[in-house]
Amino acid sequence: MGPSDEPSGLRAGLRGLTTRGRSFLAAGLTAVVCAYVLGQDALLRVGVLLAILPLAAALLLANTRYRVASGRRLTPHRAVAGQEARVHLRVDNVSRVPTGVLLLEDKVPYVLGPRPRFVLDRVEPRGHREVSYRVRSDLRGRYPLGPLQLRLSDPFGMCELNRSFSASDVLTVVPQVLALPYVRLSGEWAGQGESHTRSLALAGDDDVILREYRAGDDLRRVHWKSTARYGELMVRREEQPRRARATVLLDTRETGHRGSGPASSFEWAIGCAASVAAHLLERGYQTRLLTDTGHAVPGLEGDGGHGAADTSGVILDALAVVDLSDGAGLSRAEEPLRASGEGLLVAVLGELDEEQTARLARLRGRTGGAVVFLLDTGTWAGLRMLAPETGGEEFRDRARRLREAGWTVLTVRAGDSVPDLWRAADRAESPAPYREEAGA
Repeated sequence: MGPSDEPSGLRAGLRGLTTRGRSFLAAGLTAVVCAYVLGQDALLRVGVLLAILPLAAALLLANTRYRVASGRRLTPHRAVAGQEARVHLRVDNVSRVPTGVLLLEDKVPYVLGPRPRFVLDRVEPRGHREVSYRVRSDLRGRYPLGPLQLRLSDPFGMCELNRSFSASDVLTVVPQVLALPYVRLSGEWAGQGESHTRSLALAGDDDVILREYRAGDDLRRVHWKSTARYGELMVRREEQPRRARATVLLDTRETGHRGSGPASSFEWAIGCAASVAAHLLERGYQTRLLTDTGHAVPGLEGDGGHGAADTSGVILDALAVVDLSDGAGLSRAEEPLRASGEGLLVAVLGELDEEQTARLARLRGRTGGAVVFLLDTGTWAGLRMLAPETGGEEFRDRARRLREAGWTVLTVRAGDSVPDLWRAADRAESPAPYREEAGA
């Protein structure tokens, strides 16, 4: 935040009179009038004194020529839901005169807690003061912090002047990421983050990528045919590992979820998607988040060369603000899935109808491996007593059809743990005919 000039002039000072200052002024003027009517000189002197005191305080405070600058720092800028973040404020007196008493108030949304207020004593010329406060939110989202409001006060409390800085910051509260166990998922190499499959850029022996020999290169990598051709030692470039790809599909349809607030099936699905995406990135997958609206994060070009931590941050930022959509199906997500080619697909889905189940069954053939967290949304609507342990008849039928199509289906009820469900992924195998194809 840049420096701020305080308002000046008697008019600005009069607008800043406190209740005490206005009371003194009113009492003084009343005493002056009474002294004039009654002819009491002693009362006149008292009235003048009472009236001059708030006026002098207002004039002195309004015409004080000092400038104040402020800055804000968040630690961290991206906080996890339920955890605290610290906000550091710094106030600098950039003028050549000391300040009076400063009252600071930072504007924060009510979900982060009460507005923090601080009282700072006199700040010397070119000096500064630092204060900090904590904020916490159990709800994901992006929350503005600021602008900082500065209140100047005279020593007698007769006058206060407020000044608001224009700059603000944003605190991003992301879903909580749970550590998931390592499991082996069914599928081909593109669905295995630990794959060591390697390939040269081109297939033919004459088409390998070469470079000049450098001191320390392994002589076993010398390409003798090219060395004879160019008259100098040429070596093969290091073989580059293929990076496994993965897509986390999140169902955001309003019609597909039940419940409200943090205890809704939608919030459970967001936390599940965040944990799975972070886990796959740690295992070396080139991971992206895809919603039923067709929006991908990062885009279809992949992570753009960023590291796993950067990609994880981008995905978590997107999940912090994702909201329910008005879509009726998952068709808009099919085209991005086709464009990305084969790879591991992990879907977190709400309630499905017959058509959506059929589309997902057909989509399985285009992926290298497929896992679905299928939410029994009735258990989020307070229907636990009506829903059997494995869901209603329609829910069981949807799960059975997806298993027959080759999906690894993990049925989810309210209160289930994401790590426990993920641990069961290697045991929830697809039917035997599919396993035989996958192993062929």
